[in-house]
Amino acid sequence: MAASELYTKSARVWIPDAEEEWKSAELVKDYKNGEASLQLMLEDGKVIEHKLDPKTKNLPYLRNPDILVGENDLTALSYLHEPAVLHNLKVRFIDSKLIYTYCGIVLVAINPYENLPIYGTDIINAYSGQNMGDMDPHIFAVAEEAYKQMARDERNQSIIVSGESGAGKTVSAKYAMRYFATVSGSASEANVEEKVLASNPIMEAIGNAKTTRNDNSSRFGKYIEIGFDNRYRIIGANMRTYLLEKSRVVFQADEERNYHVFYQLCASAHLPEFKNLRLSSANDFLYTRQGRSPVIEGVDDSKELCTTRHAFTLLGINESYQMGLFQVLAAILHLGNVEIKDRDADSSLIAPNNRHLTAFCELVGVTYQDMSQWLCHRKLKTANETYVKPLPRLQATNARDALSKHIYAKLFSWIVEHVNKALVTNVKQHSFIGVLDIYGFETFEINSFEQFCINYANEKLQQQFNMHVFKLEQEEYMREQIPWTLIDFYDNQPCINLIEAKMGILDLLDEECKMPKGSDDSWAQKLYNTHLKTCSLFEKPRMSNRAFIIQHFADKVEYQCEGFLEKNKDTVNAEQINVLKASKFDLLMELFRDEEKATSPTGQTPGTGGRTRLSIKPDKGRDSSSKEHKKTVGCQFRNSLQMLMETLNATTPHYVRCIKPNDFKLAFSFDPKRAVQQLRACGVLETIRISAAGFPSRWTYQEFFSRYRVLMKQKDVLADKKLTCRNVLEKLVEDQDKYQFGKTKIFFRAGQVAYLEKLRADKLRAACIRIQKTIRCWLARKKYLRMRNAAITIQRFTRGYQARCLAKFMRRTQAATIIQKYQRMCMERKRYRQKQAAALAMQTILRAYMARQKYQALLREHKAVIIQKFIRGWLARCWYKRCLEAIVYLQCCIRRMRAKRELKKLKIEARSVEHFKKLNKGMENKIMQLQRKIDEQHKDNRLVSEKLVSLENSYSAESERMRSELNRLRGAEEDAKNKTNQVLSLREELERLKKELSATQQEKKTIEEWAQTYRQEMEKMVSELKDQNGTLKKEKDDLNRLIQEQSQQMTEKMARAIVLETQQLETDLNEERSRYQNLLTEHRRLEEKYDDLKEEMALSSNVSKPGHRRTDSTHSSNESEYTYNSEYTDLEDGSRAREDVTRGMDTSLTLKLQKRVTELEQEKQSLRNELENKEDQFQRARARDDAEFKKARGAELEYESLKRQELESENKKLKHDLAAMRKSLLGDAVTGAGAPGSPAYKVLLDQLNASCEELEVRKEEVLILRSQLVSQKEAMHHKETMTEPSVFAEDVSKLKDAGEIKQAYISLKDTNRSAAPDLHKLNEDGELWLVNQGLKETIRLLEHQLQSQRRTYDNEVESLRGELQNVKEENNRQQQLLAQNLQLPPEARIEASLQHEITRLTNENLELMADDPTASQEARVNILRRMVDLMEQLEKQDRTIRKLKKQLKVYSKRIGEMGAVQTEGQTSPGQMVDEPIHPVNIARREKDFQGMLEYKKEDEMKLVKNLILELKPRGVAVNLIPGLPAYILFMCLRHADYLNDDQKVRTLLTSTINSIKKILKKRGEDFETVSFWLSNTCRFLHCLKQYSGDETFAKLNTPRQNEHCLTNFDLAEYRQVISDLAIQIYQQLIKCIEGTLHAMIVYGMLEHETIQGVSGVKPTGLRKRTASIAEEDTYTLESMLRQLSAFHSTMCQHGTDPELIKQVVKQEFYIIGAVTLNNLLLRKDMCSWSKGMQIRYNVSQLEEWLRDKGLMNCGAKETLEPLIQAAQLLQVKKKTDEDAEAICSMCHALTTSQIVRILNLYTPVNEFEERVSIAFIRTIQTRLRDRSESPQLLMDTKMIYPVTFPFNPSSLALETIQIPSSLNLGFLTRV
Repeated sequence: MAASELYTKSARVWIPDAEEEWKSAELVKDYKNGEASLQLMLEDGKVIEHKLDPKTKNLPYLRNPDILVGENDLTALSYLHEPAVLHNLKVRFIDSKLIYTYCGIVLVAINPYENLPIYGTDIINAYSGQNMGDMDPHIFAVAEEAYKQMARDERNQSIIVSGESGAGKTVSAKYAMRYFATVSGSASEANVEEKVLASNPIMEAIGNAKTTRNDNSSRFGKYIEIGFDNRYRIIGANMRTYLLEKSRVVFQADEERNYHVFYQLCASAHLPEFKNLRLSSANDFLYTRQGRSPVIEGVDDSKELCTTRHAFTLLGINESYQMGLFQVLAAILHLGNVEIKDRDADSSLIAPNNRHLTAFCELVGVTYQDMSQWLCHRKLKTANETYVKPLPRLQATNARDALSKHIYAKLFSWIVEHVNKALVTNVKQHSFIGVLDIYGFETFEINSFEQFCINYANEKLQQQFNMHVFKLEQEEYMREQIPWTLIDFYDNQPCINLIEAKMGILDLLDEECKMPKGSDDSWAQKLYNTHLKTCSLFEKPRMSNRAFIIQHFADKVEYQCEGFLEKNKDTVNAEQINVLKASKFDLLMELFRDEEKATSPTGQTPGTGGRTRLSIKPDKGRDSSSKEHKKTVGCQFRNSLQMLMETLNATTPHYVRCIKPNDFKLAFSFDPKRAVQQLRACGVLETIRISAAGFPSRWTYQEFFSRYRVLMKQKDVLADKKLTCRNVLEKLVEDQDKYQFGKTKIFFRAGQVAYLEKLRADKLRAACIRIQKTIRCWLARKKYLRMRNAAITIQRFTRGYQARCLAKFMRRTQAATIIQKYQRMCMERKRYRQKQAAALAMQTILRAYMARQKYQALLREHKAVIIQKFIRGWLARCWYKRCLEAIVYLQCCIRRMRAKRELKKLKIEARSVEHFKKLNKGMENKIMQLQRKIDEQHKDNRLVSEKLVSLENSYSAESERMRSELNRLRGAEEDAKNKTNQVLSLREELERLKKELSATQQEKKTIEEWAQTYRQEMEKMVSELKDQNGTLKKEKDDLNRLIQEQSQQMTEKMARAIVLETQQLETDLNEERSRYQNLLTEHRRLEEKYDDLKEEMALSSNVSKPGHRRTDSTHSSNESEYTYNSEYTDLEDGSRAREDVTRGMDTSLTLKLQKRVTELEQEKQSLRNELENKEDQFQRARARDDAEFKKARGAELEYESLKRQELESENKKLKHDLAAMRKSLLGDAVTGAGAPGSPAYKVLLDQLNASCEELEVRKEEVLILRSQLVSQKEAMHHKETMTEPSVFAEDVSKLKDAGEIKQAYISLKDTNRSAAPDLHKLNEDGELWLVNQGLKETIRLLEHQLQSQRRTYDNEVESLRGELQNVKEENNRQQQLLAQNLQLPPEARIEASLQHEITRLTNENLELMADDPTASQEARVNILRRMVDLMEQLEKQDRTIRKLKKQLKVYSKRIGEMGAVQTEGQTSPGQMVDEPIHPVNIARREKDFQGMLEYKKEDEMKLVKNLILELKPRGVAVNLIPGLPAYILFMCLRHADYLNDDQKVRTLLTSTINSIKKILKKRGEDFETVSFWLSNTCRFLHCLKQYSGDETFAKLNTPRQNEHCLTNFDLAEYRQVISDLAIQIYQQLIKCIEGTLHAMIVYGMLEHETIQGVSGVKPTGLRKRTASIAEEDTYTLESMLRQLSAFHSTMCQHGTDPELIKQVVKQEFYIIGAVTLNNLLLRKDMCSWSKGMQIRYNVSQLEEWLRDKGLMNCGAKETLEPLIQAAQLLQVKKKTDEDAEAICSMCHALTTSQIVRILNLYTPVNEFEERVSIAFIRTIQTRLRDRSESPQLLMDTKMIYPVTFPFNPSSLALETIQIPSSLNLGFLTRV
């Protein structure tokens, strides 16, 4: 591809920059071949001219498209070069806050210098089991890949972590080991993984120190092998160390520290156990104060020492050894403070009684004299003599420091050795994963021997890395059948040869060390002479003769030769060592006992734990005392490095390159210069170069087709996608060398993907321009039409306005004329009316005065007459009243006395019925006489009234005539008088008026003026009052509104408080439930662990026994099952098993388990008690509410109970009569059964007579009651007061019929309301009237009762006659069918009888439903039961027929063989079958079953085995009623309760629970089994509640079900146990669901494109991403929905409670939402706008599924709210502050970290999308700062909502349950 095609205007390039390494620029114009410069514009707008190199003519690097920036894998970049890599890392680190990035097979980790929440257990679980390319880059992804390859390929793995100090190597290695420890786990309680992790704080304490670059820098290299067994669980570990920096013990540079352990000891010097160490502050010791920085900010050294001591204890190093270690370390500190003084120029001395040397000698157990002697002297040996030579002060000080370093190195090696011993195991190691934490390439201003060894090791590792990358590239090309061409890459073998080959630098160094007078200068001259001219990689500095330069793979490094020989020799005074060997201190003697077998001073330890092939085995024949220092440090390091390389070459390596972003430890600060240096040093750029040399970009054909389908025409798309891609690519890229077609992928050269992206972007841009053009045209035309319509509208309104103005002017002119006319008219009329009113007023006043005078005179006369009349009347009435009262009082006394006497007589006589009848006869005569008298009086009254009417008419006519005449005469007289008086008065008035007129006019003026003033004042006052009124109204409205608002606020506040309190109570209850259920889970886990341990011990004991004995498989399986079930009852076997297990187990493990189980049991009991207390409180509150409700309805309930009792008694009597009548009718089937004299007629007649007798008794009771009521009413009438209702309580209680009570109450109320009658009109004392009223009431009541009884009996007679007729018809029909069936063959006869029975039952069912719908359900159950009986009978008969047919064939065959020819003895199969089936007309009497099943005690194991252990859920769920096993078990339990056998109840329940646990343990992964037993366990629990007899549950039962309640045992505790079992089964069900759905969720919800073409496929790197295009074996959303439907249908088939199904579905949707959101948060490639649309569509499909299943109200939709909001967050606009506010209000279900994470990960799929700016993300963080929420990033996918089991009673009657024969439960007997 020509440069002119790429370097066009607007193309972006990278140009070198002195400050930032690389700077971005944009071409101002197209580049043409041959031009010497480029016109560029920088990002700040500055235009520059970039000149090309005249020699190479190399153009600047091109920038990748924005869509490729920020990729997870650097190899996915189209242009692979240094600036592209640096920019991609910077964008990910600064903008997206992502510290991990892939670079092919390398994981680049940038130290953020900040604690990130990405290393928790939830993150580990998210990465566990995932492919490496499916998730975002992470150290856990590398660890998972290593763990997976170890298990899959059966090959050992290695993780190589490298980088310079402060880059985070140690932390990365630590997290990798934590991942292995978490994922793999351990089989024992004393987890080995904890020990592996516990080694980290120990090694950090003794091997890490603070440097200027890192506060926790590892000053040694280590390689940890983590061993795994054949089940890939951690069994142990082994550690090897390299090149400990011993010089740090005695010297530290500024701002650095010694090893952490020294400062930890000094910080803990105040502890009692450290008093004898004589320690003080770190500033008091020379070895800890040289760096002048003894404290690390944020680190507490005393707490760190506690952590270190705890780690020592965990690894088995006891307290005595720990104190010994601390004693040696304290001795080193004291040794450093020993001051050596000059004696003379050639000798030195130590002052006597030096306190630090004394402390050193006491701590290490040596003599003060020997140590002070050999610190200042040295022994020289010759051939014959030995000399003691004094040492100068400088040499003595160096010897002291050398001894300190040697002691620390020995101690370091001892600790490493014991750590390895603690991590070793006896289990055979199957495989291992090695974690190498080693120093990276280092270059400083002064580089010495340590940097040389470090860089030498990095050269070896880089060579191994290059070869591995080269090998992977070659394998990929060969696998895809791409022509392989050699790639030129940097080979650092010459540099390695320069260092380690013969006559190399190390050889020359060792040779110089052997020379007696060897020095650093002579060694440097040898290097110059040997390599300066022969090796191009070796150079000599210009200005120095004591240094050399080596060209390493990363950079040139200048090494100073000073100190090389001394550090390589690592010499220590032998006499000092001998003094230490003679120590009495056991630990020090152990350190120096056998130095040949001990670890070398460099810190390398022999391998342990069966891995001796990697250790250095010393020659035991050598003398350790004479040759222990002959092996130099360089030689040892070279050998150990060679062994390390052999180990790495034997494993599959995984690389982690740690990068230090800046030198100032600033959080998320990126220094490009430092980053480029490290990228070059760690080999990342070399990997990029190797990849770029070949075909770095690789696409599958499907991905290429999906991404670049837009570049294809319709005719180019073929059925074969591979051929389509080939044809299109040949058209797009002419140079065929730029790509290659593999078997499954297309390989592209560097830059080709960018070119294709450019073509794609251009095509999309052209399409966008066309779309924009069309839309803009449509918008412009729409705007034009809108403007045109607006102009027309404006014109129309303007013209209308002008017309309206003209019309208004004309109307105003006409109105003014009319107003003037009417105004003038009004003024004239007003003047006339004033004059008229004045005249009328004067006339009115005069006439009124005269009339008032006359009226007053007449009024006084009239009132005097009235007063006289009333006074006379009052006097007469007073005299009359006094006489009347005296007479009445006398009569009342006499009549009362007579009435009492008569009442006594009546009470005595009323008891006799005959007397009452006689009295009635006399009363009837009297009534007839009274009636005749009344009729006669009525006739007289009518005559008198007619006469009165006629007289009144005549009188009224006459009076009217006289009145009219009188009025006429009076009028005439008045007129005459008025006219005479009027003339006189008018004359006088005229004179007077003339006089007053002038005065009136004057007064008028005055009054008008006053009225005007008053009117103005009143108007002013009115206006003020109006204003005040308005103000008051406003204040009133404000106050009302304020009061309403306050009341509303108070109401809302109270409502919110109530809601919050309710929610808090619900939350507390759910938390308690969740905690309790988690404890159950933990308890179950411990039980399973205990069972596993027991099984392992049993297996180990079985394996250890010699020989093998074959047993029957059936017997063994049955025996094992019986053993499992009987272990809870057989105490001896259980105790023996526990002894065996305990004997084989660790004692500590047993104690821990027992302690944990005890704690769990106590906590479980406390939670259970608390739950019971809450339930009791709830029950008490509920009972209190019920009591109040009952109290409120007390009167109504009493009346209803009285009525119900009466009706029940009547109902029982009628039922009894009806039963007797039916029995009589059914007993005789003759046609004359209903005739007179028949039994039915007699029964009916007897009942009628009994009813008549009862009616007579009722009549007598009513008469007695009526007489009592009348007497009480009479007494009340005389007293004129109402008595309390309690007076009538005794009389009312005697009434038995509600009708009688009602009638009595009505009559009493009418009596009280009626006015007092005129008793004197009837007779003297009113007795006749009282008797008349009582008889009328009695007669009416008796007539009403008689009519109702007659109607009732008539209805019964009619119904009985209809029933009798139906029975006759049914009898005739049965006889006809019987005659027809006898004529049919046997097979047809059975079918006909069965069909007839079904028809009859159906008719009965229809009749029952028509008559009584409530009884239809019970009828259906009976019909089903009878149909089941018939079906079973039919099956038995079929089996009998088949059996007889087989026998017939056998007999026929035998007869044929015998030669028998007689046919008389042969019988057809039909005849043989007829005989046993012939008696079909024999009626079978049904038993009245009690809903119990009886079994023998020895059949209990058979019951459990057949009903639980060997039951197949599928057959039971399909063919039988749901919950049948639960019903059967409960019916068996009922019989044990009926027998009052507590042992049987206990064993049955225990066996049931244990068997369910066993079947779940055996088949716990089968969803169908778990669902089946969850349903049955819940049904069994509901049965225990339903039939417990508790009122709370019994009120929902039928009376028949309440008869089946348990009577002898209270199983409340067992209900709790079964409830716990149901909780465990529910949790197991959720685990099954989770295991099934987990593999589908990511594919179905995220990766599969349900809406095809919405999301584009971006370029991928070497780490392959799971394809988003659905393949045959991948999951889709449809498959996930089918699985959910399968779960739902299975639970419905098993009869699971609907509420429980809702809880399961809610948990399912929570798992779906949590897993989807977690993967979204960990996958950058999924955070895009199109993926948000895809997720929302998938969520809508899930909601549609809920709607179809009717589960929208189960709370499942709410669990998807975080996922919905995350999808909305991907799609909303993310630019302005308003967008930020909308996001904060919308994403309330997401945490702040989740929102920020999604915004950071948001990646455009197309160039038209924009990234989220950093400023916008910071705005979001600022707005969400006040949120109080958990900082956890991921959702807890293991969280299970607390489950509840709402009581769901069964309507199925126990006595109707049939046990099918397929269950093999024939030993059960229905009771």
